[in-house]
Amino acid sequence: MHSRSDAADMGQLFRKRANAIARLTVVGIPLIIIGVSGCFYAFARSSFWTKVDAPVEQPVPFSHKHHVGDDGIDCRYCHTSVENSAFAGVPPTETCMTCHSQIWKDAPVLQPVRDSWQTGAPIKWVRVHDLPDYVYFDHSIHVNKGVGCATCHGQVNEMPLTFKTQELYMRWCLNCHRHPQQFLRPKSEVVSMDYRAPSDQLTLGQRLLKQNNVHTAGLTDCYTCHR
Repeated sequence: MHSRSDAADMGQLFRKRANAIARLTVVGIPLIIIGVSGCFYAFARSSFWTKVDAPVEQPVPFSHKHHVGDDGIDCRYCHTSVENSAFAGVPPTETCMTCHSQIWKDAPVLQPVRDSWQTGAPIKWVRVHDLPDYVYFDHSIHVNKGVGCATCHGQVNEMPLTFKTQELYMRWCLNCHRHPQQFLRPKSEVVSMDYRAPSDQLTLGQRLLKQNNVHTAGLTDCYTCHR
């Protein structure tokens, strides 16, 4: 048998503050995990990480505002394959020189264009919208179903230097794939930078779903974007 003194000694095996430490541990560790996870979540969606609204430095400071907004050049003049290819296409130097062999032909800022023309080496443009390799995206299917350029790329006609206006995360893509009628426009307005959705967009969208042959059943299937 144990004496009362033995029981007392056993009762003092842990100090009184041990209970408080245990409670703090039980409560504190989950809070720390939640806090750290929240910080990572916020950082992953911050403009610092996604580069949203951050102009991308290019070999030549090409201004969509000047070429599209001021001069009215159609998107398809430079992005020639946007209607029939998965890629919009980057214009070759020949396209640039169509105008700049006559206009601003001696401007220092266009020296990389002239060098490319003389040497045959392509200009190394930096991608602004660079999706991960595990994401499949086809420009032509979106354009031919009535998704406007500005829906994904923003008002490029107002950009002196090009930047992303959307993070392009899966949740953003799924929002459109789940409710395409909210975003579709007539095919004639796909490249228009001045187009504004009408007050009856849902009615128009429902009509365009049928008119443009949009199959909504598989839009949110994993295979649609991950192949």
